[in-house]
Parts: sequence; structure tokens; C-alpha cells
Amino acid sequence: MSPFTTPAPRGGITSEHARLLRCVQGIRERSARAVPWEPDTVGLPPADDSDSALARINDVAFYANARDEVTALAGVCVDLLFLHRPDEGTEDGGHRCLGCDMPWPCLTFGELTRLLR
Repeated sequence: MSPFTTPAPRGGITSEHARLLRCVQGIRERSARAVPWEPDTVGLPPADDSDSALARINDVAFYANARDEVTALAGVCVDLLFLHRPDEGTEDGGHRCLGCDMPWPCLTFGELTRLLR
């Protein structure tokens, strides 16, 4: 099950926005802690023989979910890009965003462009 569609915990008043934010922040934190991936080093302890048990646990946690999480995040980006696009059916020839009706390019599209470079 995608981390973005996991049911919210019962008994809590956590909003859907807060739950999704925690999910994405968790992905970002696991990604930051994982050793950079290289085909010949995945799963191997660091060469410096430091206390690598925690590093290996962090790597396993990251890599175990990476495919599903990256796929889900890419899906979110695709959905945002389908939503935030120029409204070419308007009189001004696409100078407004279809999703938020802001002048094109809208702030959401600008931020996606900046983050995905």
C-alpha cells in the first residue's frame, strides 16, 4: 500500500494535510540518512569501519521503501503538473493557470520547476 493512501490513525484528529506532510517528511529524512547509492556499494558497510549498524538500518529502511515512495512522489508531481498548467481555452491565450487561476506561470508550477531541475 502506498504511504500516501495509508489510512489515518483512529482516534486522532490529524488532518489529511498533516498526515501527508509527515509522510513526505519521513521520506525526505530517510533519504537524507541513507548512504548515496552506487551499484557496487548497496548494502555494504562503509569502508571506514565505523559503527555502521545504524547506518545499515537507515539504508535498509530507505531502500526497502524507495521504489514505492519514489513512484508515489512522481505520481503526485504528475498530478500537480496536470492540474497546474496554462488554461489554453481562455481568451487571453493561456496566460492563467487552469488549477489556481493565477497568472501563468503560477507559483506552484514555478516551485515544481525549481525543485525538479
